[in-house]
Amino acid sequence: MMNDQTRTALVTGGSSGIGRCIAQTLARDGYDVCIVYVGAPADGEVVVKEVTAQGRKGLALVADVSDSEAVNAAVAQCESELGTPSILVNSAGIFRDQVSWKMTDEQWHAVIETNLTGAFNCARAVIPAMRESGRGSIVSISSINGLRGKFGQSNYAASKAGLIGLTKSLAREVAKFGITVNAVAPGMIKTPILDAMPADALEESIKEILVGRIGQPEDIAETVAFLCSEKARFITGEVIRVDGGQYI
Repeated sequence: MMNDQTRTALVTGGSSGIGRCIAQTLARDGYDVCIVYVGAPADGEVVVKEVTAQGRKGLALVADVSDSEAVNAAVAQCESELGTPSILVNSAGIFRDQVSWKMTDEQWHAVIETNLTGAFNCARAVIPAMRESGRGSIVSISSINGLRGKFGQSNYAASKAGLIGLTKSLAREVAKFGITVNAVAPGMIKTPILDAMPADALEESIKEILVGRIGQPEDIAETVAFLCSEKARFITGEVIRVDGGQYI
């Protein structure tokens, strides 16, 4: 179980992009880090090396967050090898873009199950120990598209809007146990997914951003680290936009 010395973070989708950067940043801030991801074992091994290079313990577990039994097993293994997580970051997310009248059942359900149900599965798995210890931080990575919608992303926008509702509901449920629950809503961030975006579409999207540039994964990771720190102990149920002014 957790104790005052437990400094373990569980990061889903932690093998690449924003999740990988969050894992690195939390390790820098003194946390042992367990990443949960779907992909090749080598992807996770790279992140573990980055974590251990900062003097912390790292663990990479392959598990589908949409599968509650797999999540429960991953959390149990994390507890056994690193300690019970006092931080959960729900960063796992996928895209299956398509206009609504052409979207398949698979495209809809895959995104909802990974992005939204996955976050619920992980929160449900870690909250009991956080309640018992009287502390904890949960941060979910939403999106400005969960606030405004997006053409061709009804599934993705719905999942990210759902994360906001989940965040606010969990915050109401667990605040009395010393647990904070917040969401970060990124705008356009430089990740491998962005590399596949057509150049003309990318240029048009950048025009929406008031600061005139794409954000970096570090911009999101530093916000997450703040929300997980003692400096943010009086912040819960919030959605923090990190988008360079793209939403407004």
